[in-house]
Amino acid sequence: MKKILIVDDEPNIVMTLEYTFKKSNYEVFIARDGQEALDIIKTIFPDVIILDIMMPMVDGYATLEQIKKDKNLKHTKVIFLSAKNKASDIEKGLALGADAYLTKPFSIKNVVDKVFKLVE
Repeated sequence: MKKILIVDDEPNIVMTLEYTFKKSNYEVFIARDGQEALDIIKTIFPDVIILDIMMPMVDGYATLEQIKKDKNLKHTKVIFLSAKNKASDIEKGLALGADAYLTKPFSIKNVVDKVFKLVE
């Protein structure tokens, strides 16, 4: 079973994505901020991480930088899902090593399609 970590501080987004990916037979883990995500990935090694940028504690950019330093996570795919939609934000996310960058508001189908393309 593929593992997905959803990192977002908006409960409605988390619930929607969690429900969708559980229906698709993913093992779903949730983190409400970057620090919680960094704690969780030490033990679960997800196949894919959906990562918000604007969060309390540790933001998505800093979280991704830490993920990229961990050799155990080098095969983990990271998708930014953020309301930050300027070209400079997207370029920064991809330059830090994200595999994809999707903007909010988003279509569930687009998120699911992107995840499936990256990990199936």
